[in-house]
Amino acid sequence: MAEHYNDVTMVEQLATARERLMNEIGKVIIGQRDIIDGILITMLCRGHCLIIGVPGLAKTLMIKTLGQLLDLKFSRIQFTPDLMPSDITGTEVIEEDKTTGQRTFKFFKGPIFGNLILADEINRTPPKTQSALLEAMQEYRVTAAGETHVLEEPFFVLATHNPIEQEGTYPLPEAQLDRFMFSLRITYPSFAEEVEIVRTTTSDLTLQPEIILNRQQILAFQQLVRRVPVAPNVIEFAVRLASASRPTNNAPEFVTKWVEWGAGPRASQYLILGAKANAILRGRPTPAIDDVIALAKPVLRHRIIPNFNAEAEGIDTDMITDELLKYLHSKHA
Repeated sequence: MAEHYNDVTMVEQLATARERLMNEIGKVIIGQRDIIDGILITMLCRGHCLIIGVPGLAKTLMIKTLGQLLDLKFSRIQFTPDLMPSDITGTEVIEEDKTTGQRTFKFFKGPIFGNLILADEINRTPPKTQSALLEAMQEYRVTAAGETHVLEEPFFVLATHNPIEQEGTYPLPEAQLDRFMFSLRITYPSFAEEVEIVRTTTSDLTLQPEIILNRQQILAFQQLVRRVPVAPNVIEFAVRLASASRPTNNAPEFVTKWVEWGAGPRASQYLILGAKANAILRGRPTPAIDDVIALAKPVLRHRIIPNFNAEAEGIDTDMITDELLKYLHSKHA
């Protein structure tokens, strides 16, 4: 009973912390609350996030500010065609002891040894270097010269992807994309938001955001997410949504027409984990079907592969997800 009371208290604390965090980050970042919410959910679920957006939309500033608010070590890795795996994980250097003259190898940690990693333009680097990052994301450790080095938690990667320039890029394979919990799209600000952005960024006003949560609190909230109870009908809805996206014999007609490959079981898992985090961030003790619906697009966006027919008709994954939600609503209304 005491543990239940403690969990209820933690849910209230998290909802309060979210509001404070939104207010603080709002001093630096205008708008983009949905993106910030998505990043918070990813962090609480021990996931990783892919952020798609054109340059100049303050992706780096947003993530750096979030690191300050959460008292996390922030690292930024700029991916380029000549980036090597050791540039990410670290490298061994020969050191000489000046007194004895003895030489030994010493490992110097790379930028992956942080809590909040911004992998900028991940599709600009070859697959060998991409895989070094993706191994760290999956295993929470890196291997260099036969030695395994464990990464400090919390550890999560926010990778950006520029959708415009495709020349000289190395698109992530679907199996690697599946390791990202969410794919978030940053859009242009509204007119009013852009006016405010220009006003604040062209003045001499400097704001120092205060710390809202520390590492230990984040780790405790990550454990809380796992303890959140979920009703069977919510889990069943998430599984129906993911399985309906697969072009099998029982699939809806539009899925057979537009989809090459549907979402795998990891989508169902992330829909439920995300729904749990979404609920407790808003002070609710358990998620509803609406929480699953709210996260359908970020979870499925990079997991549903449209076929040639969809591309020819200008149909993207978000449109297919909308159709899937309408289909499930009509079938189970």
